[in-house]
Amino acid sequence: MTATAAAAAGTATAAPATLTEAAAAVRDGDLTAGELVESAIAAADRHDTALGVYMSRFDDQARAAAAAADDLRASGAPVPPMLGVPLGIKDIIVTTEGPTTGQSLVHDTTWQAGTDAVVVQRLRAAGGIMTGKTTTMEFATGVPDLTKPLPVPRNPWHADHWTGGSSSGTGNGVVVGAFLGGLGTDTGGSIRLPAAYCGISGLKATYGRVPKSGCIPLGYSLDHIGPMARSAADCALMLEALAGHDPSDLTSATAPVSPYTAALTGDLTGLRIGVDTLHRVMPDRDPEVDRLLQDALAALEELGATLVPIELPLWDEVMAAMRITSRSEALAYHLPDLRARWSDYFDSTRQGVASGAFVTGADYVQAQRLRQHVRGLVADLFRDVDVVVTPTTSTPAPRIDELAGGRWNFRSTHTGYWNAVGNPALAAPMGFLGGLPMSVQVVGRPFDEATVLRVGDAYQRVTAWHLATLPD
Repeated sequence: MTATAAAAAGTATAAPATLTEAAAAVRDGDLTAGELVESAIAAADRHDTALGVYMSRFDDQARAAAAAADDLRASGAPVPPMLGVPLGIKDIIVTTEGPTTGQSLVHDTTWQAGTDAVVVQRLRAAGGIMTGKTTTMEFATGVPDLTKPLPVPRNPWHADHWTGGSSSGTGNGVVVGAFLGGLGTDTGGSIRLPAAYCGISGLKATYGRVPKSGCIPLGYSLDHIGPMARSAADCALMLEALAGHDPSDLTSATAPVSPYTAALTGDLTGLRIGVDTLHRVMPDRDPEVDRLLQDALAALEELGATLVPIELPLWDEVMAAMRITSRSEALAYHLPDLRARWSDYFDSTRQGVASGAFVTGADYVQAQRLRQHVRGLVADLFRDVDVVVTPTTSTPAPRIDELAGGRWNFRSTHTGYWNAVGNPALAAPMGFLGGLPMSVQVVGRPFDEATVLRVGDAYQRVTAWHLATLPD
């Protein structure tokens, strides 16, 4: 059945499990873009209302883009690497198809309306099809506020639990097949936490590697945009499209971009992996995390890697500097609206962003000095190891009712440290606890995303956690 016939009949061909497989299937003529998009739309119809995947859907535009993609494929012209692949875009990143709300009652939706962020432009050029704007925590911070008339993103494995934030809808949307990959943003873990809690892969690249123009800011010196998908290989394919300097972003790095998919050899022979032991003393740690991590490390050893015990320098100090920085920079952006529309903000947004008012200029300067100092210490650590491995979180996803009042124990996560220093970090599934996914985090040297992705991909070649599907 052709894509047009499938659409007319109200049916959809099942999509391949991964973005990489889907792109190859379209390229080889085994599937059409129309079939991929119809499958994504059908999955969204089944799950969006219950799980809060989307803020807005672009079904008609996606079908039109799929038809154009199939025409291009039929013409015999060169095929871009992600032709016809359905993608979800976090609703703090602008797209031409519809307004950007930041999942907030406050945001001016005319902000950059009718434009594409640089990252969206690059995904379109690579052949991607934008299916809609995915749910987020308000302005990419905090936790759900059930008093607001907005979708509540829920964990696809257990709807009473949270997806993690703030790239929530991109996380649960990949799991249910509403799209094969998508964009998240990460200021303190907002790509990696939904990836961890939902059981997919998510990459925070090096600070500056992916341009942020057209994205609502949260923490100017901490924000990242990056890929979320089933596999590390999917993230590598997306990063090839996303990475690279753009003059519209003053923080955009000019470092050369690697062919990330070419680095995915499946072989870790000679690689030295630093194993962070700090997670063992984290509050509220589930001791079963140790077992899952040891299983993951054993798999990496069997692939040829050598394990080296390490301890990350000045963890508590870096986390304090990260909080000072994020709250100060968020307040700098939101202060006028907080003054004028206090009650319209989510409870957790008010608490977190307004706390920046208690940070002095001296505090902020000291936080930046500390961050710079620790970058040097971390660079010294990476002289002895090629990557560092930690859990992504110490606990599975919390229940949504545990987040009442806007509070959540951020100390159960292991992500914010790497926003403060800027190194690339990948979250990848490593098993389940109590029916909920758990995740391993792989961190590399600045601008060495290739090695990070190589480790994640090698691990996923010998495990299948990233391919787990929901029970019928």
